Amino acid sequence: MAWGVMGNAVGNTRASEGRKGAAAEAMGGYELVRTDDAARHTLDLEAGRCAAVYPKGATGGLAQPSPPSPAPARQRLVSLDVFRGITVLLMILVDDAGAFLPAINHSPWDGVTIADFVMPFFLFIVGVALALAYKRVPNKLEATRKAILRALKLFCVGLVLQGGFFHSVYSLTFGVDMQKIRLMGILQRIAIAYIVTALCEIWLKGDDDIDSGFYLLKRNRYQLFVGLVVTITYMALLYGTYVPDWGYQISIPGSTEKSFFVKCGVRGDTGPGCNAVGMIDRKILGIQHLYGRPVYARSKQCSINSPQNGPLRPDAPSWCQAPFDPEGLLSSVMAIVTCLIGLQYGHVIVHFQKHKERIMKWLIPSFCMLIIAFSLDFFGMHMNKPLYTVSYALATAGAAGLLFAGIYTLVDMYGHRRPTAVMEWMGTHALMIYVLIACNILPIFIHAFYWREPKNNLLRLVGVGA
Repeated sequence: MAWGVMGNAVGNTRASEGRKGAAAEAMGGYELVRTDDAARHTLDLEAGRCAAVYPKGATGGLAQPSPPSPAPARQRLVSLDVFRGITVLLMILVDDAGAFLPAINHSPWDGVTIADFVMPFFLFIVGVALALAYKRVPNKLEATRKAILRALKLFCVGLVLQGGFFHSVYSLTFGVDMQKIRLMGILQRIAIAYIVTALCEIWLKGDDDIDSGFYLLKRNRYQLFVGLVVTITYMALLYGTYVPDWGYQISIPGSTEKSFFVKCGVRGDTGPGCNAVGMIDRKILGIQHLYGRPVYARSKQCSINSPQNGPLRPDAPSWCQAPFDPEGLLSSVMAIVTCLIGLQYGHVIVHFQKHKERIMKWLIPSFCMLIIAFSLDFFGMHMNKPLYTVSYALATAGAAGLLFAGIYTLVDMYGHRRPTAVMEWMGTHALMIYVLIACNILPIFIHAFYWREPKNNLLRLVGVGA
């Protein structure tokens, strides 16, 4: 599972050829707080030089220009790295311990667990990083071209890592049947959210002066409008699309293909078998290109050992073994909203300089989103990660905002970096960790070195594994 670790790569985006990458500016050298000394220095535009303006001297003369002082050292936004690192650690914990601890594994359907926060957290981080990366965009066309290319590269990497090219750790084989390759996945979803959010930041950012939260909303009103349109479109498709009866076939070991029939004929259903999210994926992508181990196989309706995997119940519904992609097309539409929310949190960093001002502008919308999310859940629009419902998007974005504000207070405001040093390192190397560990590239590599027989691999040599 390992949601969207490409936030670190996004954070290193470049917005133009004529300067260093915008994300290098944002993530590697961003001035977090304007110091009092820096505030006293102004640009003497008429003289064409940088002058430090001081009060009149004892002689009563005009303020005397002094030699240009070096620019204040810029600080890295460490809290974003720490937040990413914490999410990477949570991703690894869920991958390794989720099967044994159902409380941290993905929810079989409705409801959320710790694991269900990982993907939205990464999307939120991508949004924050984009606000810093595209703080200044001298050439919009060039920035657009690079953003599109970057999204395509990310999508293709996702196809290789999660499309089925790499097999089991113990199989020592690779390759994928193009007729059955999984088309959507974690990085593919991030690529979609990234490109839409990046284009919004490049082309739909106003030029209004910012001196309050209201004017910040006004400046980014077109981005907020895009988020609203995306949300309304998602809800219209989820609750308004008619889902007809459908069937599928699966290959059972030791026997031929077995056929199943799922009776639906409904509209607006949000259950595992007859929802519009799955139907759209089956129609557009093809059922053979979807994820073959659906999370709802662990539900009470399907598994005897629910919420863990187990034998099917004798009266299990026919859809229990049907492929379903948790990173499907329609659900990825709402993932864009999470990224756009993170973008607005990043704007707060760009336009407001004081710590307390930033934190308040993060806490208020975070609590509001949580209140709305729990209200929607109470009235029947349940939090659901596979469908990426509106209540789920708001709850996870609100939680991300609170956690980010807390980390920012600890790390960037009070400077307590030592306790979070490991998380900071993991955050700055998130892509590497994702590829090597979460995608099993490192275990496959280690198992590929053996003595005479595959079972005599390097791990067996040091006493790990069988």
